[in-house]
Amino acid sequence: MRDLLTTATSEDVRNLERHIAVLPIGSLEQHGRFHPLTTDTVIACAIAQRIADDYGLFLLPPITFSCSHEHAAFAGTVSISPSTLIAVIEDIFSSLRTSGIRKIVIVNGHGGNYVLQNVVQQVNASGPQMTLFPGRSDWDGARTDAGMQTSGHEDMHAGELETSILLHTAPHLLRPGYETADWRADERQFLLVGGMQEYTDTGVIGFPSLGTADKGGKTLSSLSGAFKKHLQRLVD
Repeated sequence: MRDLLTTATSEDVRNLERHIAVLPIGSLEQHGRFHPLTTDTVIACAIAQRIADDYGLFLLPPITFSCSHEHAAFAGTVSISPSTLIAVIEDIFSSLRTSGIRKIVIVNGHGGNYVLQNVVQQVNASGPQMTLFPGRSDWDGARTDAGMQTSGHEDMHAGELETSILLHTAPHLLRPGYETADWRADERQFLLVGGMQEYTDTGVIGFPSLGTADKGGKTLSSLSGAFKKHLQRLVD
């Protein structure tokens, strides 16, 4: 995986086939004992880089802090408020429009950023300008295409999916021990009330032992294919 910061020049951006920006949004939050705090950021960047390369889009550097409040009880987690995240995205989009880029793809790597759906919904009230990717159906399709054994619900955090993408893109970030860190907690009715600590001691809810680099590569390929429909809606 390349550096998280784009190396494009102003001339590179000017010469792009499509003047559409891709903004990865990750988080700095616990991912168990063996995955880095930057897991969501690394994954968002991997997806954003793949679709930017495949479709000739302007890759932006990531937003590395977001809404991780349900992880606050675990050391190392840093959150910003939903209103701050909204303001940062609005400022970035406003600045892009000034330089001639009027459409943007938000690549979300953290499931707790619920507010992003409202941001996209509001922006598009005056016509297609922004899309949020991947959606639930995109993730579900990628799991199937990659041959994963788990669903998104049972494998919600630091599990098969995230481990696979890390093994494919940045295996050096995983520490030994993830292979025995599986944890099941399917009933999470009060996650938003009590936080992750009510359902896991380690921070893992999922099956990292099932992760493989091959599944990670197939996941990114599937997501890139699924993105074509999102791009068509923005372009059309």
